[in-house]
Amino acid sequence: MSNKIQIDIVSDVVCPWCVIGYKNLQRAIDELEVADKVELQWQPFELNPNMPAEGQDLREHVAEKYGSSEEESRQSRLNIAQRGAEAGFTFNFFDKMKIVNTRDAHVLLEYAHEQGKQTQLKLRLFSAAFTEKKDVSNRATLLEEVAQVGLDVEQAKQHLESKTQREQVIEQEEYWQRLGISAVPAVVFNRRSALSGAQPVAAYKQALTELLTEQQQN
Repeated sequence: MSNKIQIDIVSDVVCPWCVIGYKNLQRAIDELEVADKVELQWQPFELNPNMPAEGQDLREHVAEKYGSSEEESRQSRLNIAQRGAEAGFTFNFFDKMKIVNTRDAHVLLEYAHEQGKQTQLKLRLFSAAFTEKKDVSNRATLLEEVAQVGLDVEQAKQHLESKTQREQVIEQEEYWQRLGISAVPAVVFNRRSALSGAQPVAAYKQALTELLTEQQQN
């Protein structure tokens, strides 16, 4: 049995705060020098599971979902971009940016997990969506990212076409929702405790330090 701290990151690939939360978590792990003592796994969450294939304009979506004015939305994007820069990530919000369906992306992330390359693919999808202005609902784009991290494109296609694989993603989403996770990012430690939202580095360091101390005492 592994004595590593299991860290489940429940997130969506089109969630900007999930990028920031992960970057801060990774910095905490690096600063504590505990990469060999933790095991990360990304878990699926769809912010908009019923989003149609054509997606929706970002500004229109934010106004509808959160009731934000154009100015509030603009300030939010500026804040996210600043927080991203502080965490070492570039957000390039653009005029025609869309919110898209991410079911296919999550199917491929499960395939990547089986192959030991889940974090690599997740980071590529974050960059594709937010830095490189790509549509991460587009299958051709997704398969390009799969190839970029060294995964088998034909196997990835089979996963995308598999009804079973898609159902497994939905089942996992429902599992985390039953545990009370209704917003992301959520960073879950050993399936026992969680930090919600994009926390600062210090918060992740504190949580990890407490868990490591507890492990040593046991």
